[in-house]
Amino acid sequence: MNALLSAQNILVQRGSRTIIHDVNLSLQAGQITTLIGPNGAGKSTLVHTLLGLQKATSGNVKKAANLRIGYMPQKLNLEGTLPLTVKRFLDLGAGQHPLPQRDLDFVYQACRIEHLLDQPMQMLSGGETQRVILLRAVLNSPHLLILDEPVQGVDINGQVAMYELIVQIRDRLNCGILMISHDLHLVAAATDQVICLNQHVCCSGHPAHVSQDPAFKEIFGLAGTEALAVYNHTHNHHHDSHGAIIPGQHHEGCEHD
Repeated sequence: MNALLSAQNILVQRGSRTIIHDVNLSLQAGQITTLIGPNGAGKSTLVHTLLGLQKATSGNVKKAANLRIGYMPQKLNLEGTLPLTVKRFLDLGAGQHPLPQRDLDFVYQACRIEHLLDQPMQMLSGGETQRVILLRAVLNSPHLLILDEPVQGVDINGQVAMYELIVQIRDRLNCGILMISHDLHLVAAATDQVICLNQHVCCSGHPAHVSQDPAFKEIFGLAGTEALAVYNHTHNHHHDSHGAIIPGQHHEGCEHD
């Protein structure tokens, strides 16, 4: 299977300091890859290198022909006095490859932001802001989504709902997704592959496999290992965008492993 994007032997240095080295990865259509690691591990540096926002000192980043990437930044800093409504913000993200109308309707409904279109961006809650930014990232029919801490500023229930939303978008658009996250116990249920970065790729694979890797245990310790090991949460109900259970769409209880 041809990769949407691959990186071979990426090295990034700043002066005499090595930020990341010996990084190899492959991102596939329809697959969610989650990049984890401690603060200072080089996650943002790697993402910026993959996006072409900075150049690797050595190594190669290869992209599929005509690859379209949707990017969701970790933070959105807007001038408080800028008169920018949600609708205008989304319109500014339109490109030459709009989503087919059926997919566009699905994404709008899934993100549940129709009632916010006339609201100023500065007046949105953390969860609302993240859903709007995610929606904008998919408007140009991306083959690959890169999401930098997509639940930044979202409460715990909203985080669960956001990860479920990301899976829904992957399933609908069959896009590849690279997601940076620190929420191991939540995100693992919504990912196919985990890459643990600590200046280099210290381990990678299925979440259950990575959780047992000695390198992962060394970085995150017992608490982090246990958090990832108990990730499996099987829903028999549905949440709204705030994480609340939607009446009439669930059965009693949840199943946890």
